[in-house]
Amino acid sequence: MVADSAEAWERQPGESAAAWMAFACYRDLGLSRSISKVAGTLGKARTLVERWSTNHQWVIRAEAWEREQDRLWRAERQQASREVARRHARLATAAQSKIIAQLQQLDPSRLSPSDVIRWLEVTIRLERQAYGMDLAEPASGPATPNTVDVSGLSDEERRARMEQLRRELESRIGTLGGEPR
Repeated sequence: MVADSAEAWERQPGESAAAWMAFACYRDLGLSRSISKVAGTLGKARTLVERWSTNHQWVIRAEAWEREQDRLWRAERQQASREVARRHARLATAAQSKIIAQLQQLDPSRLSPSDVIRWLEVTIRLERQAYGMDLAEPASGPATPNTVDVSGLSDEERRARMEQLRRELESRIGTLGGEPR
């Protein structure tokens, strides 16, 4: 009978040192465990090892050992996952502060129209992600976060649209540091 006071995989009351050593060997064989392997490894008669196994409930104790090892492994993985998440959050925060410093020094007048569009797309996507919005949903208005259609505009309208996008980008960049420009 497995005692209530000791863990099932520990030495049980009334279990001899030899029987305990045989159980430890059985337990540690893992998925390939068998009475025959224990008897062979320890140089004991198979019938003796079989009797110890029956009297001391090796199968139940080994299963309890496996469950405990699995529980410990899951707890270790969960802790490691938390540590990774914390480390990544610290790295992201450090990187963001450096990126914000770079963005604040960016001269919007030196951006090409395609740069302005790309910056706008990126900032819209980041903003939508920050608010938990589905990126597959269309943004309000005719354009989605990943496209800006200017094909139907005249050259003058395109220049005006680019200027509008440049001002919007400049405004967004200026507010990244907490103070509008």
